[in-house]
Amino acid sequence: MSGHWPLARFGYLYATAVGFVWGSLLSTGRVERHDGLWVFRGLPRWAFGRGGSCVGSCYLTDDNVSPAILRHERVHREQWRRYGLALPILYFFAGCDPLRNRFEIEAGLEDGGYVRRRR
Repeated sequence: MSGHWPLARFGYLYATAVGFVWGSLLSTGRVERHDGLWVFRGLPRWAFGRGGSCVGSCYLTDDNVSPAILRHERVHREQWRRYGLALPILYFFAGCDPLRNRFEIEAGLEDGGYVRRRR
């Protein structure tokens, strides 16, 4: 895992365990696996941010699932793998405006639904 922070693997696995437990306890919808990403549907709106949240390799959402969203969330999963538990701190300091947040930009603003697709 070159290019990853020391201990990032532990943080990624820990975050995945937390996301899996959170999703398992609160999900009332289907649980699916898409290219290494666990998708937990049917969570209450208070259980995640914006349209959904990626925690480790778990995507927690009410029902905000599309091929574009899954592409976007897989990038967030890779960010978790790269930074481990430092990701939430780095994300916080990157700012809450997704149009300026480097992690959202890297994941794709169009795929994340933050900007309209160009024609």
